[in-house]
Amino acid sequence: MNDTATVRITSLAERPALVPRLWEITENWPAFVPQDPVAGALLYRVAEDFPRYCVVATDGDRVVARGFAVPFDASREGREETPDQGWDRVLVWAYTDLRDGRPPTAASALEITIDTGYLGRGLSHRMVAALRGTARDQGHDALLAPVRPTAKHQRPRLPMADYIRLLRADGLPEDPWLRVHVKAGGVIEKVAPASMTVSGTLAQWRRWTGLPFDRDGAVDVPGALVPVHCDTAHDHAVYVEPNVWVRHRTESR
Repeated sequence: MNDTATVRITSLAERPALVPRLWEITENWPAFVPQDPVAGALLYRVAEDFPRYCVVATDGDRVVARGFAVPFDASREGREETPDQGWDRVLVWAYTDLRDGRPPTAASALEITIDTGYLGRGLSHRMVAALRGTARDQGHDALLAPVRPTAKHQRPRLPMADYIRLLRADGLPEDPWLRVHVKAGGVIEKVAPASMTVSGTLAQWRRWTGLPFDRDGAVDVPGALVPVHCDTAHDHAVYVEPNVWVRHRTESR
C-alpha cells in the first residue's frame, strides 16, 4: 500500500496541542542512538522551542510522523553552514543563539521519524517537502540536513565518503534515504565525519546492544553506521557517527 491521502501534515506552530504526543510514534531507532548527550539534553525541547520549523503528520487522531528542524546563525565566528560535527553541532548552536537572541541565517533538519506502520507508503517524501516548506516560510533559501543513511549499517567498514558514491544504474544514490533527499532536489555536499558521539562504559554498551564488548578494537554493532571502538583496559567504548550533509533549495520547484 502506498496511500497517504488521509495523512495531514502541518507545522507544529499550527497544532501546538500535538507537541506532547510526538513521542507516541512506534520507532525503530537503535537503542544506543538516544544516548548521545546532546540529543538527551536538547532534542525533546525542539518542538516546543522551534515549532515553526517542525512538522507533524496525523492520520485521523493518530500521530504517525514527526519532523524536526532548527535555525542557527552560521555567520558567527568559527561557524559554517555544514559543520563537520553535523547534528550535534547545529543543535547546540541553535540553543546558544536562542539564549543569546541572535537572528538565524540558516536552518537545519534534525530528524524525520515515521511510525513503523506507515513506512513504505511514500510519507518520507512528503515530510521532506514539509520541512523544506517550513524553512522557506521562515525566510531561508535552503534547508540543510545532516542525513543518516538508512542502509549504511549494512556496510559499517566502508568509509562514508566511499558509501555516498555508490549509485544505482539510474544515477541515484544506492542508499534509500539519501535517494529520497536527492529525488526531492537535495544536493549532497560533504560528509559530517563526527555528527554524533555516544560514549559509555562497557556495561552500558552491553545493555544497549546485547553484545559482550570483551575485546579491544572495532566492534560491529547492529544499526551502527561505523564500528564502535572498544577499550577494555579503560572500560569504555565510543561510537562516532558520520552523517551526510544535503542541501535543499527552498524555492518552489
